[in-house]
Amino acid sequence: MRFVFDSFVIDSATRELLASGTPVRIEPKVLDLILHLIGARDRVVSKDELVEAVWQGRIISDAAISSAVSAARRALGDDGHEQRYLRTVHGRGFRFVGALVETASEAPRAGGAPGADAPLRQEIRYCRSPDGTRIAYATAGSGPPLVKAANWLHHLDFDWESPVWRHMFGALARRHTLLRYDGRGMGLSAWDVTDFSIERQIEDLETVVDHAGFKRFAMMGLSQGCAKAIHYAVRHPERVTRLVLLGGYARGWKRRDNPDGSVLRHAAIEMIRVGWGGTNPAVRQLFTALYMPDAPAESQHWFSDLQRKTTSAENAAAILEAHGDVDIRDLLGKVTVPTLVIHSRHDAGVPFDQGQELAAGIPGARFAVLDTTNHILPATDPAWDRCSGLIEEFLAE
Repeated sequence: MRFVFDSFVIDSATRELLASGTPVRIEPKVLDLILHLIGARDRVVSKDELVEAVWQGRIISDAAISSAVSAARRALGDDGHEQRYLRTVHGRGFRFVGALVETASEAPRAGGAPGADAPLRQEIRYCRSPDGTRIAYATAGSGPPLVKAANWLHHLDFDWESPVWRHMFGALARRHTLLRYDGRGMGLSAWDVTDFSIERQIEDLETVVDHAGFKRFAMMGLSQGCAKAIHYAVRHPERVTRLVLLGGYARGWKRRDNPDGSVLRHAAIEMIRVGWGGTNPAVRQLFTALYMPDAPAESQHWFSDLQRKTTSAENAAAILEAHGDVDIRDLLGKVTVPTLVIHSRHDAGVPFDQGQELAAGIPGARFAVLDTTNHILPATDPAWDRCSGLIEEFLAE
């Protein structure tokens, strides 16, 4: 299994510890200690249990155990005072307390050589937005650069493994150098954020692009990411070559002429605040049914897990509130780059007329309709093949 927390990835199969994509040298026993604490993260692990699990019951002094725990903390950039990941519970033992995501280990490449079907690897790095917020971003693949603007929910590592997104990101990264990032308050970026305004979110996008060293590139927006992509294209037309907008809108849910829809969104936000992170998946299933009504059960389960693991209840509600205030109708006529707008005809997450409004407002934009009810397209949806082909043909022109 692979365990991801903040900038760290631990792969139990390859026995690798990575920090921001860079291998960290670590003694085998120290890695065993970390892995055991992660595996038992729902409880406190006693010294006796550690000795049995890590040293196979041999006689080990308390000083040797403390030394191994200190080495584990150093490897994770933790210190004994802050204890962000490995907490000492005095008189009882130790416990892993970091927020992490667990995914399957990457399959090894056949013969050690990359091929057309070989798993793609991504490199995760960090930068800081102008207000000091830590933002995580990832690059993968090779070819012409393509930047994906952040949408409502995402997690760089979890998405990479998830059947919800891996087919899309894999297809894009096999033909492009794909740049993705976790927006403020979610995924591997900092969660202790209070300002989710669209202006701060655009600053995050600008910072990531500059930090990654991208000069000229195509840009893609999905759902809430479309508004940020349009903002960027209008502010920096000399840097954006093409613009793909999938399932997007110019007006957030508060700005539309739809009182019933606004009532439902307000109710959903209150439900998020009280039920998002609980064991009962009812609130998360509401959004799963909204965004992926015809997806396979596996994809729906992963999307439900994505909601729980990607951010806190308060952040999820605050971000959804901020997106409701978006109104970029005045920017549409200022877009000067070639643009492709794609929208699902029966989309319940973002109404079809919102996609039409985008395409009609952007000079020369092409509009393509997908015959599906899914806002997020699973690989099993026939509309995905058409969508993928449209995007690739447009970017290749």
